[in-house]
Amino acid sequence: MADQNAASIAIDNVGKEFPGGSVALREVSITVEPGSFVVLLGPSGSGKTTLLRCVAGIEKLTSGSIAIGGTTVASGRVHVPPDERNLSMVFQDYALWPHMRVRENVAFALRRRKLPKPESEARTQAMLERVGLGALSERYPNELSGGEQQRVALARALVGDTGVILCDEPLSNLDADLRDRMRVEISALVREAGATAIYITHDQAEAFALADQVGVLEKGNLVQFGPPEGIYSEPASPFVARFTGLSGELPVVATAAGAGTDGTVEVELLSPALLRPFGLKSAAPLVGDAILLIRPTGAQIVDTLADEHHLAGTVADVAFRGRGYEHAIDVAGHGRLTGVFSAVRANRGERVGLRLDPTHCHVFAAAVQVSESPEQADDEAAAPALTG
Repeated sequence: MADQNAASIAIDNVGKEFPGGSVALREVSITVEPGSFVVLLGPSGSGKTTLLRCVAGIEKLTSGSIAIGGTTVASGRVHVPPDERNLSMVFQDYALWPHMRVRENVAFALRRRKLPKPESEARTQAMLERVGLGALSERYPNELSGGEQQRVALARALVGDTGVILCDEPLSNLDADLRDRMRVEISALVREAGATAIYITHDQAEAFALADQVGVLEKGNLVQFGPPEGIYSEPASPFVARFTGLSGELPVVATAAGAGTDGTVEVELLSPALLRPFGLKSAAPLVGDAILLIRPTGAQIVDTLADEHHLAGTVADVAFRGRGYEHAIDVAGHGRLTGVFSAVRANRGERVGLRLDPTHCHVFAAAVQVSESPEQADDEAAAPALTG
């Protein structure tokens, strides 16, 4: 629930062009409701950091406008300085004053409010206790671990009760285990404060775990905005599907097979790799060359090759994940499917069948595919494609 200080954020047709003609943002529009947690997701170079810096007032807009709490803070004629926007920011590198103790770093956020010293000290200590650092208030930043420094940065952002918190990839410098624990802490503390939050990341798992709404950016364009479940189950483009986690992809030929009861189109897919036709629903009529995108949850290893299945392949690798096993499976002549989960281990070199689940697969016309920038290729290298 939003508190009385939480403010709406209205980003309206925002564009940003840097000197030299480099376009970072193209007509981006997002409405952030008071007290909601919005995550901007995208690879390096997608524009997510630039958009956050525009909201913060660090960058000036080229076009469009931004309003916080109904007041325009950025437009063609208006640029309210960052310190007058009533917001807090948590940076990737923590941005702590090295010469100040922990309590002084946190209390610094209260200076502009000109509170009586006893009240400022009490609020600072209460916030440090809230983030689990009450006993470390006299230490300097270089005497803290990375996770402790990030808690100090979060305490500094929360203590001012600004109602708007901006987070610039705050967990990217932490190891995996600490990142997971800090993600839970950030989510709990920000929601407990009732603040409106915009958080940026290139990690789709982090985005889905944190967000009420996710905005996916590609080359300065907002390509999809909605709840995590909608982004995952109904990606608007191959780029969105790839960036939010694929096991692999397969060139196919689509034949429209009839209308679904929910207004979708039943599509039948044919491919040399498919041992039998595979049907699924498409949001729009689709006939001809297409691409089948398979989520990790979209392929199931069958018990034996005698069972009904759509694909056959050879297990290239297997990894134990605690709850079961993830497999990499080579489909001869068509690449590799990764992250195929099973509660039962299939051995390396074993021939297996794969049954596809239409609710976790997506199909797009081949012409819809978006070419990758070098930055996107780097970020998406962890999601190999099953291509011909």
